Amino acid sequence: MLENLRVYLKIKLVKFILVGVVAGFGLGHPVESEFSLLLLLLLLVGAFGISAGSLSLNTIQEADQDALMERTKHRPVVTGAFSKDFAVILSLSLMAIGLVCLLLIKPITFLIGLSIIIMYNGFYTLVWKKKWAFGAVPGAIPGALPITMGFSAVNNNIFSSESIYLFLMMFLWQMPHFWSLAIRYADDYANGNFPVLPAVIGSGRTKYHISFYVWGYVLLAIMSPFFIYHSFAYFILVLPMCAVMLWQFFKFYKTDDEKAWLPFFLITNLSMLIFVFAPLIDKWAPMIFLI
Repeated sequence: MLENLRVYLKIKLVKFILVGVVAGFGLGHPVESEFSLLLLLLLLVGAFGISAGSLSLNTIQEADQDALMERTKHRPVVTGAFSKDFAVILSLSLMAIGLVCLLLIKPITFLIGLSIIIMYNGFYTLVWKKKWAFGAVPGAIPGALPITMGFSAVNNNIFSSESIYLFLMMFLWQMPHFWSLAIRYADDYANGNFPVLPAVIGSGRTKYHISFYVWGYVLLAIMSPFFIYHSFAYFILVLPMCAVMLWQFFKFYKTDDEKAWLPFFLITNLSMLIFVFAPLIDKWAPMIFLI
């Protein structure tokens, strides 16, 4: 039961989302303001509710396609381990709890959370993913908004340079992340009737499209001092990771090895953590050392 619940709620993805929310919260928090543990806990419960609820609702919406795909055919709704009625009630309940928690924080945080659900379970799941090979591009918007949601919980200026940097970083990261994974499972997506980019134009051309986002992603990281405060973490973490990211992509781009996607996929995920947490270190380390 617990394992089925973990799979149904996509806990691995939810953890990644919560990490982004924490990064947004930390970078948006004014240094001079008092820290509220209760506020952070409320934000995490809210973010967990809408992300777990939205992601699990997606498995109900795509149950017929999941049944055709080797990677997803063992999900609880497909196997019947969870009835659709139970699954729907659980997903909607989680989203409702999450939205209530976000509303208790402030209206803008609630509206961002609601927008994530509408765009992901509405536009992305029902339209973009099913009908468009480049659906991952607009689909990256709800994927990037959780970090903005975390920022908004402690800072009303969601159009500040710091908030824009975080959003763009999460947005650009998603195409290399998703399309490299889609290259690995291109046949699976084709069986599920999802026109993802590798299934439509092949892995070679997909790598070509990935390159634009990799360059934009790395360039944004290099230019991060124009958006946010920077110090030692920028030099010892961000700049070396930019070089590693480009080196790993060139290796991935040039090879036909079917397993080459994994190192690039892993380094892409690691780079995202570094690119959003290095500014957090630079911002708060002086305060910690002063204490």
